[in-house]
Amino acid sequence: MKNYSIWKENIDLGSYDKLKENLDVDVLIIGGGMTGINTMYQLRDSSLEVVLVEQNKLGMGVTANSTGKLTFLQDNLYEKIWKSFDKNTASMYLKSQIDAIEIVLGIIESDGISCDLIKAPSFVYASSDDEVLRLNELKEFLEASGINVIDGNSELVSYRKMIGVENTYLFHPLRYIKGLIDKIDKSKIYENTSIVRMDNSGDDGYICYTNDDKIIRAGEVVIASHYPYFNLPFMFPIKGSLEKSYLSASRYKEDNISLIKYDKPVVSIRSYLDYLIYLGNSHSNNSEVDDNKHFKELEKKLSDLGLKPEFMWSNIDVMTNDGLPYIGKIDDRLLLATGYNTWGMTNGILAGKIISDIIKGNKNTYRDLFAPKRINLASIEGMIVDGLKSIGGIVNGILTDSNLVKYEVVEGKEVAIYKDDKGEHKVYTKCPHMGCRLVFNEKEKTWDCPCHSSRFDVDGKCINGPSNRDIKVKKELEK
Repeated sequence: MKNYSIWKENIDLGSYDKLKENLDVDVLIIGGGMTGINTMYQLRDSSLEVVLVEQNKLGMGVTANSTGKLTFLQDNLYEKIWKSFDKNTASMYLKSQIDAIEIVLGIIESDGISCDLIKAPSFVYASSDDEVLRLNELKEFLEASGINVIDGNSELVSYRKMIGVENTYLFHPLRYIKGLIDKIDKSKIYENTSIVRMDNSGDDGYICYTNDDKIIRAGEVVIASHYPYFNLPFMFPIKGSLEKSYLSASRYKEDNISLIKYDKPVVSIRSYLDYLIYLGNSHSNNSEVDDNKHFKELEKKLSDLGLKPEFMWSNIDVMTNDGLPYIGKIDDRLLLATGYNTWGMTNGILAGKIISDIIKGNKNTYRDLFAPKRINLASIEGMIVDGLKSIGGIVNGILTDSNLVKYEVVEGKEVAIYKDDKGEHKVYTKCPHMGCRLVFNEKEKTWDCPCHSSRFDVDGKCINGPSNRDIKVKKELEK
């Protein structure tokens, strides 16, 4: 079995240099996933000088770990939005997702991008009486919005009721990203380059410092790094929570499958060529930290379906308190895109258009809808809950050790030692972001933060933020 995403199999997005000189640019994009690459693509024909930096490798974070669905049928998210706001707001969000699909279809057609795009109806199912009632309300909402709702059926899940919509799609997210990269200036992309500090220089924008003490002066900065690495001015740790999911790809011949359970526990399924991608066992990132247990439970579910996984991996999604993403300005020259509530494909593509329109001074229908500085009752209540969840993550990290790892103290700091056929791997156990104790993911051989989702490889290199620093123990401290 391969313990990585199927999208990473036989894909080459190219290799890009680490930043080795100071730069002065109009726009700096931090993050080379779906949002960052789409933003750079949307700005490609402007007169602005745009640079993108990625702390690891392009597309290898959350984008590579997604299910790759392009759909506006998004489990119970519309219900969450109309309860936080009203049904008019939910209708606006629905329209945004339909528009996002139109944007990506236009790009794929105009640029001739080969990304295994197939048209497949999407279905959502209810497995309890309560879910059936709520699913009926969703159906009424969709029909009132002019959406044709169809009935569905599947032998892969147990359900009471299933409805679906047409004009939705499935694709290969990394092949789509590759198509965009081929259309932008690759000399303006830098990998293995982390921004560790930003200073606001007023009307001149921001002075940004890299992990190698290089300086990028940028008129505007776009944070497209899934989870913002900074706390101020946005205070993101109390404005969103994290949901972890476990995925697999198993051989399966039937195609055009796209379905999801209406409510928790989440089950999301789609077909891809001769495979079935199955997502399950989702939970709050802070509440349960035994990844090995969740992978075993997922394998059991697959076995019950007669499936044997060839790929297994995990993913983490940022969930907002009111159901809407945060896309837009958080300061005069600082823009943010995050909080996609598990629907990062459509929203990452949409964010690229919204942010580029803001930078270019163009109007955009969804600018106010997704404004990051919005305040409502749901967001205030959520801040309290998310603050408590972070505390839970700290506690769970302290209480969780791996039997595969030996722990010791070096110069007053806890160090973890994992040994395999390549030798010993020594890392510090505290996350550089906010000091939470890291947990060893035995399946994927990564160090994961139970508070805010930073991830590090077995040697301590940061592969997913918000941390922007590594945790490798330096050789001179090992002695």
